[in-house]
Amino acid sequence: MQSSNSASCPGWLMTAVAPWGENAEDAFDQGLVELGLGDVRLIQAQGAMLPLGFGATPPRPLPMGSLVECHLATAYAWSGSSASAGVAWATCVTPEGDECAIVATITTDRDYEETVLLLRRNLQRRLASRDLEVIEFDVAVDEVTAGQDHHGVAVAALILPESLSLGARTKTGPIRGALTRKAAPEPRKRVDTKAPAAPARRPGQPQSQHDFTL
Repeated sequence: MQSSNSASCPGWLMTAVAPWGENAEDAFDQGLVELGLGDVRLIQAQGAMLPLGFGATPPRPLPMGSLVECHLATAYAWSGSSASAGVAWATCVTPEGDECAIVATITTDRDYEETVLLLRRNLQRRLASRDLEVIEFDVAVDEVTAGQDHHGVAVAALILPESLSLGARTKTGPIRGALTRKAAPEPRKRVDTKAPAAPARRPGQPQSQHDFTL
């Protein structure tokens, strides 16, 4: 793993389970507290690409009120049932030699071992669809069994505490033409060449003496 000093966008994987929630929302909140995210303002990120400069670092406490970007996988269970959630990241290189990093998430009703395999397949597909060669990767999965008559949650997260900070040193890379769709040209507007209709006349109204013939 890279040190926090060498990564312009540090982040880490964490998992937690909460099997005794009064409801799904309560279980989820307990899971966030177990992840160390109970006192932060959470922004849930979507998409596979991570900020350039991402580097894995050891977890650290976060200040109260922090605005934190997370890639979350949340799996819910109820009254004795089980569920699993997982997140994985990979640092990789494009065919042009540019380094980047991607993330994959998964939620299942399978056990821990099968969920790990499914998550690795998800990560491999994301690499393949972008023509990326992996340099290193890491996977985090957890499984929960809900308590009797209670809601349970398994939460896995890739936590990026500095990607949204004011003055964050995140950057963007080159445009990869094969993965960028061009905007379609606007359709040509139809020009109406029909003559205007003659004005309507009420019954018994004398016909106009004007000639509207083109």
